[in-house]
This record gives sequence, structure tokens and C-alpha cells, in this order.
Amino acid sequence: MNKKAFAIAAHPDDIELMMLGTLMLLGEAGYELHYMNLANGSCGTASEDKKTIISIRSQEALAAAKKAGACFHEPLVDDLMVYYTPELNSKLCAIIREVGPEILLIPSPHDYMEDHTITARLAVTSAFCRGMLNFATEPTVPPIDMEMALYHALPWGLQDQLRNPVHADFFVDISSVIDRKRDILACHQSQKQWLDASQGLDSYLTTMVEMSGKVGKLSGRFEYAEGWQRHAHLGFGDERFDPLAVTLNDFIVCAEDQK
Repeated sequence: MNKKAFAIAAHPDDIELMMLGTLMLLGEAGYELHYMNLANGSCGTASEDKKTIISIRSQEALAAAKKAGACFHEPLVDDLMVYYTPELNSKLCAIIREVGPEILLIPSPHDYMEDHTITARLAVTSAFCRGMLNFATEPTVPPIDMEMALYHALPWGLQDQLRNPVHADFFVDISSVIDRKRDILACHQSQKQWLDASQGLDSYLTTMVEMSGKVGKLSGRFEYAEGWQRHAHLGFGDERFDPLAVTLNDFIVCAEDQK
């Protein structure tokens, strides 16, 4: 089977902001890439009606996934409807079983927005249930028996809801793909136009690059980086199973190495 990496986030553009560089490097290393936002972007506008903005943002996310070389998976709910429910766990687990990713990239469990933190919880539970015979998915997908490694991205703003810094376990050098990351983020034209109008010309793209630069400085080594925390291995595989670190070894510096 091909090695697969699956990025799951809350809203259209979340993957591009904090995960995409690492995902693309995994693609360059031979991984089959998968891309999913749980919510459809229904609240991401100050001017369009709900049906229109969902269509616009879905097309933008699809274009971004294609540009990144990733398989696109449709969202499941509206914005702000990302709740920790049996129904969403059942649907997401079905998708995770179908994809069978070795690497799962997900949001931080310590984020400024509830949609993001609950997406992380849903992804963890759905991955945990991947091999449970008596956990029913919708649609029905047989359980899978495989190791899976989960990695949490740093939150946008690099802090939790109480303004405490969220620290990375390790940093991935995305300097070689920062231009691609910027170009793919630009697929989200509706967000770019909305945020640029309120925050200044090209604010949307520039802010992402600046955030990547901040994480790069935190690494102590890279110009641009994404930071990650590795999820506990319990229930997912052997403690030594760390495929992201093995695959991107030449692009990684651990936080411990800076001490």
C-alpha cells in the first residue's frame, strides 16, 4: 500500500495556514496526500448569502487541494457546527478507515477557537476507533488494522485561549516550499478579499508568511517553519513509530536540541 498522509482541519484555509508546508514535503517524499476541512466555510463572509459562500469556499478549497497534489474530501458541517457528537465521529471515522493514513496532521488541542479544538478531538477519537469492530461508521466501512501517528499543528497565533504560549516538540523547515504555500493560500480569494479589505493590502498572504517566519525563529535554525506536537502513541502504535520524523529527518529540528 502507498504511504498516506491526511491533513484534517476545521475550515477552508486552516490547512494552508499552519500545516501545508509539512504536508507538501511529505508529498515530495512519496506520500499520497489527503486534505479535508470538517466545516464548509459558511460563516466566512461579510457580504454573501450562505449558499453562495459555501459554494465559493468549497471551490477554493478544492482548487487548493489540487494545487497541493492532495485528494480532496468534502466537508461535513457548517461553520460553528463542529461539535463532538457520535454522528460526526461516525462519519469521520469512516473516512479515516477508507483513507488509511500512516500520518494524520490535525489542529492543536489548545487553540483560540472551539471549531479547531473540537476538530482535533474528533480526529483523535475517529483515528482511535479505526480498528474497533463494534464501532459503527456512516457509511459502513470495515475496521482497519494499522499503526497511525498523529501530529498536532501549532495554533494560529501560537497561543491558547488564555494567551499562554503553545510550544512545539519539533519544527519542520518549510523554506523550500514557502512560495508554493503562499500561492496555494491565494486560492482562497474570498478570504483574501475580505481580510485585505479590513486589515490592509495583501494582509492575508503576508500574515501567513510572517507567522511562518515567527515559527522559523522559534526553531533557532530555519527561516520559515511549521511547529508540531506529537500525540501520545497509546492506542495508535508502537512508541517508536514516528514516520514524520523518519521521513522528514533532514528538515527537522527538535525543541530539545535547542536546550
